[in-house]
Amino acid sequence: MEALHAFLMADFLGTTTWLWLVFITVVISLLAFDLGVLHRDNREIGVKESLLLSAGYITAGLLFGLWVWLQKGGDAGMDFYTGFLIEKSLSMDNVFLMAIIFSFLAIPRQYQHKVLFWGILGVIVLRAIMISLGAALIHEYSWILYVFGAFLVITGVKMLFAKIDETPNLADNFMVKYLRKHLRVTDRLHEQRFFVRQPDATGKSVLWITPLFLALILIELADLVFAVDSVPAIFAITQDPFIVYTSNIFAILGLRALYFALAALIHRFAYLKYALALILVFVGMKIFLVGIIGKIPPVFSLSVTLTLLAGGVLFSLWKTRNDPPLQLNAATDK
Repeated sequence: MEALHAFLMADFLGTTTWLWLVFITVVISLLAFDLGVLHRDNREIGVKESLLLSAGYITAGLLFGLWVWLQKGGDAGMDFYTGFLIEKSLSMDNVFLMAIIFSFLAIPRQYQHKVLFWGILGVIVLRAIMISLGAALIHEYSWILYVFGAFLVITGVKMLFAKIDETPNLADNFMVKYLRKHLRVTDRLHEQRFFVRQPDATGKSVLWITPLFLALILIELADLVFAVDSVPAIFAITQDPFIVYTSNIFAILGLRALYFALAALIHRFAYLKYALALILVFVGMKIFLVGIIGKIPPVFSLSVTLTLLAGGVLFSLWKTRNDPPLQLNAATDK
């Protein structure tokens, strides 16, 4: 018992082991309930179910933030909620890109949830690696935070003056062409299967990947690109790896669930990018302001983030109030 107690109370990346175990248990339970109970059979997920599932994930994230508040203090709780909001808002573009990928590869809605579910597992691993590297760099080279801050300010300014992006053409995308050239990809779906065995040009039976697995690869790569912004942004809020990682994962869990409701409405949030640009500039500037005016209170950071996001959402909804619904193709609309 003493050995168990010592293990549970041991420090791991600045947080006791038992807090990490609680987080892992909660995430595994949510995913097991999602896949094992709610979606054991491949079927199309409707908007109502998507909203309910997303509300459940968001509630779980908010409750976990409250638990963090109780266990690690009010500042940690505020940092968690700030990171949660920033990650979720920065991932909005990711939802649009996922819809484009599914549309391009003609993935029916009934199979999309499987891709997104396994995509979550990939994100959990990739974010753990990126955040661990970030934490190690900051621990060894504290000045790297100023690099993160400058990167966020530059990225935010570029977003602020960029035009509203048009729908990307994946047919001309370098990565899509590379994967199709170097991987054996079947010409059609094989229901929900990621891999199939079938003859190659020589008649030998070999392993092929299906467009469903190609969609999973592209979505993971897209998330890796978006993480380049979101991971430095949360490190600019707090350097606690526990807060950085848990807020990231809870935000992503809810966003993937919300995809089915947002995919056809994402155009209504086109102008949200300008609010996100201001958030990135604000978060990046915080790092430089610490040496001048001292640490900025977490409640102030959370208030600024909420205000900018709310303003961005309201302005975007007003600006696009007369825009026609987004049309992709039957793969996402049916």
